[in-house]
Amino acid sequence: MFGRKTLELPTEETALPGRAHPIPTAESHFINGHPLKRPYPEGLETAVFAMGCFWGEEKKFWVVPGVWVTAVGYVNGITLNPTYEEVCSGRTGHTEAVLVVYDPRLVTYQALLKVFWESHDPTQGMRQGNDIGTQYRSGIYPGNDAQAAAAEASKEAYQQALSAKGYGKITTEIVPAGEFYYAEDYHQQYLAKNPAGYCGIGGTGITCPIGVGVEA
Repeated sequence: MFGRKTLELPTEETALPGRAHPIPTAESHFINGHPLKRPYPEGLETAVFAMGCFWGEEKKFWVVPGVWVTAVGYVNGITLNPTYEEVCSGRTGHTEAVLVVYDPRLVTYQALLKVFWESHDPTQGMRQGNDIGTQYRSGIYPGNDAQAAAAEASKEAYQQALSAKGYGKITTEIVPAGEFYYAEDYHQQYLAKNPAGYCGIGGTGITCPIGVGVEA
């Protein structure tokens, strides 16, 4: 059905059409029981990141103090309400991502950015380690101007740190958060359900030089 996957993003003409309605998924977080979808408690904020296989990237964030709930899904593509198989075909344009719902009184967006940068190699383009394909590209998807400014500043700071150690140019895309399509039930909190499951996430070992102080 899908043919050979390429490392080129599809166009509106070549992308799969998808479907009108969301695919079924879990209602609550496997670990803490919090709802995956809105409405969230008052005062919480959201962040969206992509850094390779979403099984491993989600675990990086659900362990962060101040994170209220996490969920995995698909972002920045063309196909409506895509399935995992469609995303893996390379013909939807989406990348695998994690939605992070957090309390800004307990953890800052900058602290989440630090987790993001240090948990993968953002110079690898359409891959992350042995995972190859457009759905493994690195991305930050700001929900407002403040997040966008923080993301760009952190990218510049980390590029300097990486360049000093011989790494190439960061390929992370930073674009406004569009529709977040929740992935299927079995993908949500996959590594909590399958502790010995595949992770695929690994950083460069280089510290991201941005602040991580807690703000009120």
